[in-house]
Amino acid sequence: MTELSFACTGVRADRYAAAPTLLFRLRITAADQAARVHAVALRCQIRIEPARRGYRPDEAEALADLFGARSRWGSTLHPLQFAQVSLVVPGFTGETEVDLPVPCTYDMDVAAGRYFHALRDGEVPLLLLFSGTVFAGAGGFQVQPVPWNKEASVRMPVAVWQEMTEAHFPGCGWIRLPSETLDALLAYRSRRALPSWQATIEALLATADGGEPPAPRARLFPGTAARPVTERTAP
Repeated sequence: MTELSFACTGVRADRYAAAPTLLFRLRITAADQAARVHAVALRCQIRIEPARRGYRPDEAEALADLFGARSRWGSTLHPLQFAQVSLVVPGFTGETEVDLPVPCTYDMDVAAGRYFHALRDGEVPLLLLFSGTVFAGAGGFQVQPVPWNKEASVRMPVAVWQEMTEAHFPGCGWIRLPSETLDALLAYRSRRALPSWQATIEALLATADGGEPPAPRARLFPGTAARPVTERTAP
């Protein structure tokens, strides 16, 4: 049986990916350095281990919706599921290094996305749990499982996540809303002739805070009288 061990030597943002993607650098080592591994069909589950780092007061406040008040963190600071990915590792003898691509989301409805967004600096403690199938054998072809106890830890700098999101969502983020809510927002924006979604949200926030939303703006077309124009704009 070919015994494999796994280590994660670093994490970086994939600056050439079409969507936000992190690259985890994996080192895979065979206990028998002369053993020939034809391929590994690898599965990896990645978890965030929030109890393994400290938090600033502003970070703790931003994490309240995930873990509750800081006084309760002793019982609420449980691991968070981050990702599940698969990778086919090419054949090697003894040891190899490969990149494990992990597609990411900036959706604030996802617990991992809210967690990353709340952090300002430092590192994120991650645990990689491995499973899968090893195809090995020097004189033949043997199939064996990757044991469930195979794992590796890595501390990803928060700056890596920030670099990745800034490359794809520069200076902004996004939230997912039901279509009924989007229709209501669009109707509100149209009624008040607001020029952008940012202005729409700011007007609603001003109303919620007891202020006055900005007055509707009249838009003129050549040869027409002054009147508000309802504009339908795709979100």
